Amino acid sequence: MEDCSRIYDSVLDLIGNTPLIRINRITQNLPGNYYAKVEAFNPGHSTKDRIALHIIDTFEKQGLLKPGATVIETTSGNTGYSIAMVSIIKGYDCVLAVTSKSSKDKIDMLQNMGAKVYVCPANVSADDPRSYYQVAKRLHEEIKGSVYINQYFNPLNIDAHYLTTGPEIWKQTQGKITHLIACSGTGGTISGTAKYLKEQNPDIKIIGVDAYGSVLKAYHETGELDPSEIYPYRIEGLGKNLIPAATDFDIIDYFEKVTDEASAHRAREIARTEGLFVGYTSGAVTQAIFQLADAGSFDKNSHVVAIYPDHGSRYMSKIYSEQWMADQGFFDSQNEKTEKRVEFIR
Repeated sequence: MEDCSRIYDSVLDLIGNTPLIRINRITQNLPGNYYAKVEAFNPGHSTKDRIALHIIDTFEKQGLLKPGATVIETTSGNTGYSIAMVSIIKGYDCVLAVTSKSSKDKIDMLQNMGAKVYVCPANVSADDPRSYYQVAKRLHEEIKGSVYINQYFNPLNIDAHYLTTGPEIWKQTQGKITHLIACSGTGGTISGTAKYLKEQNPDIKIIGVDAYGSVLKAYHETGELDPSEIYPYRIEGLGKNLIPAATDFDIIDYFEKVTDEASAHRAREIARTEGLFVGYTSGAVTQAIFQLADAGSFDKNSHVVAIYPDHGSRYMSKIYSEQWMADQGFFDSQNEKTEKRVEFIR
């Protein structure tokens, strides 16, 4: 049992060393062994704590961050929260450009963590001056002494997971892992983790999860960005309409696409079966497991690790809202509304 008598200097000391939890019930009819790397156990409740701390620490060592400076980032919400948290402890101002696809819960949390938040339209091209990419760049130019994290094109994003997530999974599975399945947005999580694991065992299969409406899977297969692949989708923190330099496509063996609807229902199912209240992308990565299992990708000897990136509390106004689910048309004869479990005593 972990020593609980230790006193930590700050929440930053709690980043990393998240648990690997066996997924038992939801996968009971699938061949193989399934585990979730539950990143919600980080103090900022997501895997993005790792890159926020590593990148800011590195910028400090390189002399790029001075006391009282401003840290700027483009984010769908989780990275922003982690950067805001690290900035509070280290004494920096935090400015974030977020997509309008980010849940209201996330935006509210960011401003309550002291960040200045710019909400940018989601369904515009990456080079549109209103896009959150371009807004962050403009703010970096305007704010003297600021640094731009730029997670989509920063190799330190990959390094953070190479140094932490990969070694943790290898140790926790005692080297038995056969498949790593992770959602790909910036690509830092899957690329850095895969780099370490492939160095230990090149036979480990690395599977990225992509969204319909994103260009990543097609780019991986063709080497070309196909604009016809791009259309609006609802999952946050998954897929892209540009090609992030923080994604090492050579180390990824295959991309599996999942739908918004199936991913939302799968996240809700995880909560009901495993007692893990997980985010939208955790539903996506679990949906990919089921699709891959149906395609015969696993056998009884498979040890499949899925990265669950964040906590379900960030999606209360989305996938855990009956009204939002109904508004998206996500309820049908197979997926009906949750049985009413609230009763008011008058």
